[in-house]
Amino acid sequence: MPTPSPVAIAVQKISASPERVYDAILDPDMIARFMFGPLLREEEILHIRNDPRVGATFSYKVRRLNQTGGSDDIDHVGTYLELVRPTRIVFTWAIAPDTNGSTVAIDIAPTADGCTITLTHEMAPEWATFIDRARTSWEKMLGVLSNLLA
Repeated sequence: MPTPSPVAIAVQKISASPERVYDAILDPDMIARFMFGPLLREEEILHIRNDPRVGATFSYKVRRLNQTGGSDDIDHVGTYLELVRPTRIVFTWAIAPDTNGSTVAIDIAPTADGCTITLTHEMAPEWATFIDRARTSWEKMLGVLSNLLA
């Protein structure tokens, strides 16, 4: 029997319509504000390249300080697997040059006062110790998105 994949799940209520949330998650200007940059951590955004079509790719490259006082360029890359406006976004997630990363699914459900996002990040078994850190990072990003759309 195969080892089950570790999964990080983050849930966020947002006081905005599912359409507005869906569009924000794919908008390069919003990505630069809720996923990267000063509202989350000290880093320089080098580029946000996004082609939100099934089968198309994205690249979100940042420069972060490392523990030795230098800096590292980190290129978050992926491919869109599913785009169903305004309820679902699914993509792969990796750090270049690796392209065989994990899978992230974002489900957006309407509520009486906006919507609820459920983000599910499925990782390879060797990343099991990273689950709590991934969940915390996604929760922080979705919290920033919620504040930006409020």
